[in-house]
Amino acid sequence: MREGRRLRFAALALLASLVPWHATLAQRLRPRDVDALPSRAGDHRIAYGADSLQFGDLRLPNGPAPHPLVIVIHGGCWVSHFASLQNTAALSDALRDAGVATWNVEYRRLDHPGGGWPGTMADVAAAADYVRTPVKRFPLDSTRVIAIGHSAGGHLALWLGARGRLTSGSPLYTARPLKLNAVVALGGPGDLAEFTTYAANICGSPVIERLLGGTPAMVPDRYAQASPRALLPLGVRQLLIVGADDRVMPEAARNAYMEAAMKAGDSAEAIVVPGAHFEVIAPASTAWPTVRDAILRMLPVRP
Repeated sequence: MREGRRLRFAALALLASLVPWHATLAQRLRPRDVDALPSRAGDHRIAYGADSLQFGDLRLPNGPAPHPLVIVIHGGCWVSHFASLQNTAALSDALRDAGVATWNVEYRRLDHPGGGWPGTMADVAAAADYVRTPVKRFPLDSTRVIAIGHSAGGHLALWLGARGRLTSGSPLYTARPLKLNAVVALGGPGDLAEFTTYAANICGSPVIERLLGGTPAMVPDRYAQASPRALLPLGVRQLLIVGADDRVMPEAARNAYMEAAMKAGDSAEAIVVPGAHFEVIAPASTAWPTVRDAILRMLPVRP
């Protein structure tokens, strides 16, 4: 019997060795798996601020210019040890291959000096507004710009679409924020207050309370300024792309945000793809063609 069991295990191992490596990406990916995906370096690393973490990688495609631009924001539970912009390097490179420029940005997280409230959101806003500067140096079309983000970056991408609704009393207020055509959340929460109810199970700690400095009851004004749902209607097209088995954005959370956005009058759409949390940013996954095409669809066609 033991010999038969060994033979069965050997047969399964042989079958596994015959499966192309990219087929395994349909399974559960981890952050480091995505970091290791092949990608080419950005064409230009550009600082958008004075801090060592205030920079981004600009990738420029071949083809007719000026190029539409996708602002890319990585995730990682708003803390530094889970992810960096390397986590969205392969995605940024794949979108460059699809014919669009990408601005893959780094930013201070809640455990960095100056991160948390309001620095994390302020960094992402500064990175987005800095797009106006590279437009003067590189062939970019500032009228065709969208923001996409994964996980915590998905929240930040939605928030970029929302920040035009902030009033001058907010520390995150910008008089003339960059106009976006759409925002795309890849497995990212749009309702920070709701996310506090299960964030510790996802991130290992109450990260939203750490990010904003308290619970919704303690600092309601901060949730009102940082949570996209609290700022609805955003007035910009929203797309949520979520893995079917993604625990960060389970069906109930996804549906609740979508219903609130549409009830407020926004144009919002949700797409469910195969996989869990990280397959949506892995260009070799079975989900990627759907993700890529949906992102490109958010960019307006050049007149």
